[in-house]
Amino acid sequence: FFFSFSFFPFLAEVFSMKIYTRTGDAGESSLYNGERRRKDDLVFEALGDVDELNSVLGVCRHLVETVVPSDADEDEPSSSVAKQLTEIQSRLLDAGSAVATPLTSEQTAKLKRARFPAGCTEQVEAWIDALDAHLPPLTNFILPSGGAAASQLHLARTVCRRAERKVARLTHELKDVEPEVLTYVNRLSDYLFTAARVVAKVSGATEVCYKKV
Repeated sequence: FFFSFSFFPFLAEVFSMKIYTRTGDAGESSLYNGERRRKDDLVFEALGDVDELNSVLGVCRHLVETVVPSDADEDEPSSSVAKQLTEIQSRLLDAGSAVATPLTSEQTAKLKRARFPAGCTEQVEAWIDALDAHLPPLTNFILPSGGAAASQLHLARTVCRRAERKVARLTHELKDVEPEVLTYVNRLSDYLFTAARVVAKVSGATEVCYKKV
């Protein structure tokens, strides 16, 4: 298969299968509804970007954990970032499941099972508001900077934007993805920008401002 089985956490039975199946050797793979498509199909492009984002967030979480003290006060906003990133990684698997199950599919049961959970965007918005409350207002554009952890979060933001562009096409042009997935990915890039600024602040690193020539 082109995509990782991890996109489908509800398919527990497949975990006993071999890692390689040879079914994708000819350049095609299967969606959750069983439909076969070429691996360069837009849906697999989107899945690849979502998967890449999840991997980048794994690096971000590790770096954040090295910056934020283990005994940090729970009222310190940075203390929750690593936990939030873990939650986001799980929701990205849900997003991948939704992307891999086109709304045009006639398999109602699978569409219902792969439906993106409600309330996820609102949760991210609450995190953004809580983090932003501890930041000084922006008075200039900032460059991706602020130390290794913050810079990696900025990198994750750019990967997130790329994933959003692919999901947007699936949502608007093909009507194959529910709008809530697109909204969530869009809001996620805002969260990553805010989290990067918070992590830079707690690590004592300086954010580099844009300077016009």
